[in-house]
Amino acid sequence: MTATDHLTSAVITADPEVPAVLTTRDFHAPLAQVQRAHTDPELFARWIGPHELSTRIDRWDAHTGGAWAYTSIRSAGAEEETYSFHGSFHDVLPDRIVQTFTYDDWPEAVTLETLTLTDLGDGWTRLHGRALYDSFESRGQMLASDMETGVQQGYEALDELLAGLDEQG
Repeated sequence: MTATDHLTSAVITADPEVPAVLTTRDFHAPLAQVQRAHTDPELFARWIGPHELSTRIDRWDAHTGGAWAYTSIRSAGAEEETYSFHGSFHDVLPDRIVQTFTYDDWPEAVTLETLTLTDLGDGWTRLHGRALYDSFESRGQMLASDMETGVQQGYEALDELLAGLDEQG
């Protein structure tokens, strides 16, 4: 990979030593905009998850010591399927976010997520994510849930959102 190559598709790896999933992805946007898209509830709801889901923010206090909750909604005709998640923000810094993540249907499986943002120059930012699960079994369940599709599609939507932010200034 050369200095001009960018990871425009997420690289997702299961750590063989610990029950963690590592994600790396580059975004053609300044670091501050990528961080804002992860901490501003209005922006976050516009990109998170697979394309067929919409997101309702139920609680959002993106600062060190704050908490969050959101619900993903899939409309299937007259019926809706919902998936709810919650967690706590442990650290919210310009280049790093540490939070817990819990899927409400698996309340015993709390994940510790760390996102680190690196300015690559020329308007590019690299996101390194590390999701540490409470067990290899929990990690396996998450990987089996087609997590990768949600991550890839969410980041595609984030690319579009960030491009729009560039145009707006």
